Amino acid sequence: MAFTGCGYNFMATGKPAGAAFDSLAIPLFESTSTDRGLEAEFTEIIRNEFISRTKVPLVSRDQAGAVLSGRIYEIATQPLTYNAVRQSVKGHTVNYETDGSRKLVVKLAITMKDTATGKTIWHEDTMEEEADYKVSDDPVQNRYNKDQAIRNIASLMAKRIYLNTMERF
Repeated sequence: MAFTGCGYNFMATGKPAGAAFDSLAIPLFESTSTDRGLEAEFTEIIRNEFISRTKVPLVSRDQAGAVLSGRIYEIATQPLTYNAVRQSVKGHTVNYETDGSRKLVVKLAITMKDTATGKTIWHEDTMEEEADYKVSDDPVQNRYNKDQAIRNIASLMAKRIYLNTMERF
């Protein structure tokens, strides 16, 4: 009640708050990563967030009232835990450490523009999320675990992007 006279509003209707557009385009995200398919994975998860939660239709860029574009500019992994390994090599005992788990950090810049005016509706240069994943001796399992971490990060970012776009107040 206290906010009704000061220009703030909250939209739980699936329509954007504080911006006037009737359709949205979310083109394939750009990426500096060498990870194959990363851009498509992020774009699909973000599109699905909008499809599942909003009444604003997703259309091609040339038909859209607004365009949401993103660029993944950093992907970093850092070891979190280590496993101590003792192995015999040519009669000598060798001790070394291997990663037991890693932290994956993804950073992106995202912009939403009104196509009619060319004005930026909102922009964020430093959106960042992270997720942990286990590492083993199996490279296929490691790739799967990393892909799951990427999906988790993309899902977290999709929720934030949706809220920034549709439920601003």
